[in-house]
Amino acid sequence: MTRPATHIWRLLKWGRTLARHGALRGIERDPNTPVPVKRLARVARFGTFQPSTPDYAAAFQDIGPAAIKLGQSLATRPDLVGDEAAHNLLSLQDNLPPVPFAEIERSVEASFDQPVSELFAEIDPEPVGSASIAQVHHAVTTDNRKVAIKVLRPGIRERFARDIATYEWAAAHLEALGGEASRLRPRLTIANFKRWTARELDLRREAASASELAEFMAATDGYRIPDIDWDRTNGRVMTIEWIDGIKISDRDALIAAGHDLPELARRLVLAFLGQAISAGYFHADMHQGNLFVQDDGTIVAIDFGIMGRIDRRARAWLAEILYGLTTGNYKRVAEIHFEAQYVPSYHSVDEFATALRAVGEPMRGKPVNELSVGQMLDGLFAITRDFDMQTQPHLLLLQKTMVMVEGIATQLDPRINMWDVSAPFVRNWIRDELGPEAALADRLREDTETLLRIPDLVRRIEDRFPPKGGAPEAPPLPEIELMWERRERRRRHWPGYLLSALVGAVAATGAVALGWIG
Repeated sequence: MTRPATHIWRLLKWGRTLARHGALRGIERDPNTPVPVKRLARVARFGTFQPSTPDYAAAFQDIGPAAIKLGQSLATRPDLVGDEAAHNLLSLQDNLPPVPFAEIERSVEASFDQPVSELFAEIDPEPVGSASIAQVHHAVTTDNRKVAIKVLRPGIRERFARDIATYEWAAAHLEALGGEASRLRPRLTIANFKRWTARELDLRREAASASELAEFMAATDGYRIPDIDWDRTNGRVMTIEWIDGIKISDRDALIAAGHDLPELARRLVLAFLGQAISAGYFHADMHQGNLFVQDDGTIVAIDFGIMGRIDRRARAWLAEILYGLTTGNYKRVAEIHFEAQYVPSYHSVDEFATALRAVGEPMRGKPVNELSVGQMLDGLFAITRDFDMQTQPHLLLLQKTMVMVEGIATQLDPRINMWDVSAPFVRNWIRDELGPEAALADRLREDTETLLRIPDLVRRIEDRFPPKGGAPEAPPLPEIELMWERRERRRRHWPGYLLSALVGAVAATGAVALGWIG
């Protein structure tokens, strides 16, 4: 268990890094920032020079790998960090100096408990990519197949565990302050971040994600997932088919190769919609470095450490929301928000519909280079506070991916209209999945499943309420609080005492620790 003083010390160090990049100014000026947080921010920046223009991305880059990943997730949360910070964090690059190849080789051998030469005939010592969690090398297997080897950085799991423990501690105390901090649910944000990074830190799970997505996308023309080499994959090493192609960000090279860029943009948008709405399972890291175009025009995705899931009910809501926004049916979009309990019932559906109209109406019928999905999301975030909408964690990855896909599609075809491309797909999905035939089929399936469960239900009732007779039923017993439960209950009150006691003292503590005074 990490001591509170250790968490505070880490937060002060990170705070000073943020201050040197001007990234604490927004926290101090925001009227919704709790007073204790503003005090800690002032302590952290004491004695530093703050540039006039904040650079949040550079600050997170300097703090380290876990902060880089956290910054990328916060880029989807303008409601939490503000519009300026969110837009700046979108530029956060997940690139770090490479680990020496000798360390990578030792890590591969230790993870497989055999020499590298028995697995690979050749490995290029120069990495093709070096990110905060892992780096990638080109290799040839002993059976002469070209592959990419992804290897976790040594010690990265331990470093992430340490930093995330402090994120959890800080989020819990922030949320306990109530008010706006409670509505934004920072603890859930960190919990989701912890879950996403746990998946990225186990390369077997990433390989499984790629395999699962490949099954979903097998019937989609012009979009595919590389094959996994399961014999050369474990928790710390993943081996995947090598992809020869042009990065989707290299527009000039795509044109020179004769590719139809508007068609690529349209196909990318439809592939994303197919994953998110039809499958409910989508590649949530679809940035430009993770998409390639092969000679025949096939789009190939790589890097499946971050995946998103949406259950069927949420997908139905999402489809109706998108279709309602594209057709201008704001009343139905508002009703869905109330049905999904995204908006508390004490608000007016009609008032919320009017607020949605203010967001959606300026976008209809215009190309994405004039108004965008990203701007729409910013508009939606702007009205969440007025209608007491709590953060929906299951939609955060979706929002982030929508912005990524929009950016790539716009680069390929500046005149693309995301609504025009999306509307036919969404309309057909609603007809097939939510129409009368689908509703009847769902009802028949549910009723049949219910009937089949009746015998088991009867048996469980009999087990729970056996026939009278035999030993008499025991009388109800009084509830007695165990002494270790009382000790635990008292221990739960310490965060409030800590906040009140330490906020005043932390300035002096931090100053002494950092050498500012005697």
